[in-house]
Amino acid sequence: MAGRGGVADAKWDGRVPAECHPNPSILRLTANLTWEEARDPLHADIDDSRICGVGPGMAFANEVRTHGSGIGVVGLVPCAVGGTSINQWARGSGLYNQLVRRGTESVKNGGAIRAILWYQGESDTSSKQDAETYKGKLEKLIQDLRSDLNLPSLPFIQVALASGEGEYVETVRKAQLEMKKLPNVKCVDAKGLPLKADNLHLTTASEVKVGLMLAHAFLHS
Repeated sequence: MAGRGGVADAKWDGRVPAECHPNPSILRLTANLTWEEARDPLHADIDDSRICGVGPGMAFANEVRTHGSGIGVVGLVPCAVGGTSINQWARGSGLYNQLVRRGTESVKNGGAIRAILWYQGESDTSSKQDAETYKGKLEKLIQDLRSDLNLPSLPFIQVALASGEGEYVETVRKAQLEMKKLPNVKCVDAKGLPLKADNLHLTTASEVKVGLMLAHAFLHS
């Protein structure tokens, strides 16, 4: 989710696809909680221990702007940190608290939180126990976020994994694809999208595709 498209040998190639071009009506909330015109890499000051490139965020926002009736300014609130497990996002953790804080700050001067986009789980594929408990932990996370953001029906749109760090990818994917317990939870499937040479991260074109799929899921929610 933080975006590794175009990143190789600890450098980003700087190439921005047409679907990800900046737009004055697409903003991002910086790490300092100020708004600026959004552009890739969206997570450069959030996932700041890694090299960020193209992710799905800008393609998502541009598609929503193009096809969303009556949608004005789109504000993106980057919160992703790569290589993290679902346990690291549990209520009370630093990552969880930062997500809630940034979400709350994003609407202090107007606007509304319309959805959470979630692409995570590769790190939970190495352990059978982690993979088998993933579904329950993600359901708890969704409930906690809705409660702490005071948005009980907030749409939660997740991405079913294209890859993973271990042998239990299908276990996590099954949990993601079969999450029917909670309302307003949607899933788009990244399986089969081209991966980079590391067989883990998406190519730039795949990141764009995920962004478009997320946009279409959002527009139909």
